[in-house]
Amino acid sequence: MSAGRSRAGALWRLVRATGHVLHGLWIIRSEFGKLTPAQTQLMVREWTRQMLGILGVELVVQGTPPTHGPLLQVANHISWLDILVMNAAQPSRFVSKADVRHWPVIRGLADGAGTLYIERESRRDAMRVVHQVAERLRTQDVISVFPEGTTGDGQTLLTFHANLLQAAIAAGAPVLPMALRYADRDSGQRSDAPLFIGDTTLFQSIWSTLRADGVQAVVRYGEPQRDHGRDRRTWAQDLRTEVARLMQPGQAGD
Repeated sequence: MSAGRSRAGALWRLVRATGHVLHGLWIIRSEFGKLTPAQTQLMVREWTRQMLGILGVELVVQGTPPTHGPLLQVANHISWLDILVMNAAQPSRFVSKADVRHWPVIRGLADGAGTLYIERESRRDAMRVVHQVAERLRTQDVISVFPEGTTGDGQTLLTFHANLLQAAIAAGAPVLPMALRYADRDSGQRSDAPLFIGDTTLFQSIWSTLRADGVQAVVRYGEPQRDHGRDRRTWAQDLRTEVARLMQPGQAGD
């Protein structure tokens, strides 16, 4: 296993990361309105890759990232770090829990990236977001969702909620299964540093990541698939099976 950072080393990372976040907020306010969608995507990708570099996280991409929409991406959910990792591989618009709107600073970054928010406990709000996602898919967007609805331990998958798959069915858009995994670079074994589950607070998870060295973030893309007449629940079960397969080390995504 890779040795961890000292407290001083982790604090220096935190200072650099804070400065990078503030720079990102300035870019959103001063530049985003002037850029084309392609330029905005490129800027988001480069900013997130730089952030991963500051955090000491190495990005490993397996399979083929999408180049355009309409596309709904579904992935397992492990950490607050997931969105950064996925945007570093290929930027997209995310559907996120409404709680993020109450996180200082992070909300500004999420808003700037065009995040769609959902009250997961509200069926009425879920239907609102289904219609919103379908509209974005019809405009050729790439939308990313975490169908488990919460974070897991990176080893097993929770049940996939099927509601947002209705947006892909309504828009006639394909769905791309993908898997995230955090590993120790030296041993290849699973890294628990970025975990954000149970009683772990956001700050504790961030601090654990800042203290870690040699963390690899592995993004593995599968193949896009269409519903082919499946209802959303059946499709959700099939996608869960495929994401579980992609999560396993050594399994090819293509």
